[in-house]
Amino acid sequence: MNYRITSYILGQIALLEAALLSIPFVLSIAYSDDTVLAFGITILILAALGTPFVIKKPKKREFRAREGFVTVALSWIMLSLFGSLPFFISGHIPNFFDSLFETISGFTTTGASILTNVEALPKSLLFWRSFTHWIGGMGVLVFVIAIIPKTDAKIIHLFRAESPGPQVGKLVSKLKFTARILYGIYIAMTALEIIFLLIGRMSLFDSFIHAFGTAGTGGFSNKNLSVGSYNSPYIDIVVTVFMLLFSINFNLYYLILIGNFKQAVKSEELRVFLGIVFVSATAITIMLALNSVYATFGETLRHSFFQVASIVSTTGFSTTDFTTWPMLCQLILFVLMFVGACAGSTGGGLKVSRIIILFKAGFREIKHSISPRTIVNVKFEGKPLDSAIYNAVLSYFTIFMIIYVLSVLLISLPFGNNTSGFVYGFTGVAACINNIGPGFGEIGPMGNFTMFNNFSTMVLAFDMLVGRLEILPMLLLFNPKVWRKI
Repeated sequence: MNYRITSYILGQIALLEAALLSIPFVLSIAYSDDTVLAFGITILILAALGTPFVIKKPKKREFRAREGFVTVALSWIMLSLFGSLPFFISGHIPNFFDSLFETISGFTTTGASILTNVEALPKSLLFWRSFTHWIGGMGVLVFVIAIIPKTDAKIIHLFRAESPGPQVGKLVSKLKFTARILYGIYIAMTALEIIFLLIGRMSLFDSFIHAFGTAGTGGFSNKNLSVGSYNSPYIDIVVTVFMLLFSINFNLYYLILIGNFKQAVKSEELRVFLGIVFVSATAITIMLALNSVYATFGETLRHSFFQVASIVSTTGFSTTDFTTWPMLCQLILFVLMFVGACAGSTGGGLKVSRIIILFKAGFREIKHSISPRTIVNVKFEGKPLDSAIYNAVLSYFTIFMIIYVLSVLLISLPFGNNTSGFVYGFTGVAACINNIGPGFGEIGPMGNFTMFNNFSTMVLAFDMLVGRLEILPMLLLFNPKVWRKI
């Protein structure tokens, strides 16, 4: 382990977070909030800790995969720890574990909250809370790669450790230009949504909050009733469309930009993703219509597509309380929690590409068991799948399910949960490890996670980090071999 290069990058991350915190700091002054001191102290702490590590560049610059994964994991933990200080120091979330849970939920774009009255928070904290979604959506390390000159050999491990999906590659020859392209698309789409929300007569501040939540597929709102508080079909449609847009692999947008539209629309993952959304929303619409849940078919269709887009994109916004829907509708949403968005997007979950590979692998095993001598290749996106990626997907799914089951067991222990319940355990962990936000029952879209005690919130916080960083970076922190000095 090259400790010097790792500490150098962590120092850069600390200074970057201090710079990002200056935005809500200025807002706290502009709005005369009682959070000026909290933001100021946090910025000074980050500047004091980060500066000594970046003054002198490390002589030994060997940077391997292990440094990449560990640096990414430590960066996200550090971001969350210091990002939680404004909530804690200001006293608006007096329990530090709750502050940390809220911040990790923000950076990992989960959207699970312990707040019972979101609207009581000062505007500067509301902005920072949602801004963490936007920062975490594309990835803070990707941002560092885009703005700080480094050789591709050193930063490819950072890029791969933070980027979601079974395989990660460069769009162009230079990785830093790939990062800049991705962030350029990200910023442009965020700005476009803000404009559309403003057209719908949403205030400028609210437009930024909800655009951040949509772009990062996080779902923090500054309203207790989330997007549903506006009771606007136009706003619902705009947010629905953008939730789906941010759920699509950003590489496809690059293909469209360079005029390769035909290749983009041929994407197998894209077609399967859109098919899942359409089939799920249609099924839920039919069930809700048969049960006369809403007065009109238009209202039924609107809520169905919004909630399906919200869950499958792992955003977590809500326009209605879907926990009151028929059981089959809730079951469909629960399954969509695990499916998630496309690889290379800002969404969470297992990713559609992995689901496709898992299904194809299952069918291959069935065919092989019937005809053992038959050689059946697993193809993805029209090409034979590399065995390394195939095995990695199977391993990822296995470890994912092990962590999921262990987490449910941990928060089900007598000291792990203030209110025991099958629904809360299974859906709470599913909502956090898949970076969704709301679960079912008391932790549903109209509820919150205050029912869990400190032990459970830390288990769920760990799950959020595992889900966002796709397991390996977090697990490597517990491997003693990784920490051996080189």
